[in-house]
Amino acid sequence: MNRVQQLLGVEIPIVQAPMTFIARARLAAAVSEAGGMGIIETLTAEGREDLVKVRELTDKPVGANLLVAGWKHDPSIVDILVEAGVSYVATSAGDPALFTDRLKDAGITVFHVVGSLRAAQKAEAAGVDGLVVEGVEGGGFKGASGASTMVLLPLVASHTSLPLIAAGGICDATSMAAAFVLGAEGVQMGTRVLATHESGVHSAFTDAILAAPETGTMLVSVPGNPTMRVIATDRAHAWAAEPPTEKLMDRVQQLYFDGDLDASLANTGQVAGRIDSVRPVAEVIGEMWSGCRDALDAGRARLG
Repeated sequence: MNRVQQLLGVEIPIVQAPMTFIARARLAAAVSEAGGMGIIETLTAEGREDLVKVRELTDKPVGANLLVAGWKHDPSIVDILVEAGVSYVATSAGDPALFTDRLKDAGITVFHVVGSLRAAQKAEAAGVDGLVVEGVEGGGFKGASGASTMVLLPLVASHTSLPLIAAGGICDATSMAAAFVLGAEGVQMGTRVLATHESGVHSAFTDAILAAPETGTMLVSVPGNPTMRVIATDRAHAWAAEPPTEKLMDRVQQLYFDGDLDASLANTGQVAGRIDSVRPVAEVIGEMWSGCRDALDAGRARLG
């Protein structure tokens, strides 16, 4: 077993991304039951309730996301995570030093999500157990000037001995194999697990993912909101050209669960251009893991 498998207590080093409103009990349990690490989002009250509900669906390890910016004035989130029996937490969007010691003192493994070498070095100094290295091609919140996984992952790997989980552009065995060659010991996926039977999102959203070409996403930077990579819908283009007065994510649940693609922005990674089917989580994870070594062998064969 590699270090990510050991630290997370999983059979397969594949982690589900912590998508707000979507990273709930049913999806997380499906990922964990398939051998990976399911994640529950903690930004919403419903997500925090699912930290407990997920135990009705699986007895395998389930992790959680801690958005530092959302909890920096309320350390009670650590008590909530401990009471729920969470063993792995991915912190993000803020100073890793704020929660790392508290979480580790509670016996929780802590990885921090980083989008730059500087952020990786800061997280390592804070004492994290590992890093989720996220390239700008991934969906959701991003740095507008961020580097791609192809550039960022080997850069971070060359400056740290911490175990790394690669995120951004990962959807299958070949992209997982590439991540391992670049220095990762695990991968994290968002868009690929969106397009599964267990994600719970509306078919209009998954249909938009299936229809998206490799150029079908865009970064939207609106004052007062984080930069996000989203599907390049008419709404996304309109809001990029003329920023709205409302917060970009105010009506996102209507998009996710009611299928109204004009209600908000559809957080999605560039890898949507490589996804052509909605499948069960277990199939996606199983085929990635079983095919990863074959993909590495195929690459080695092409060396001649």
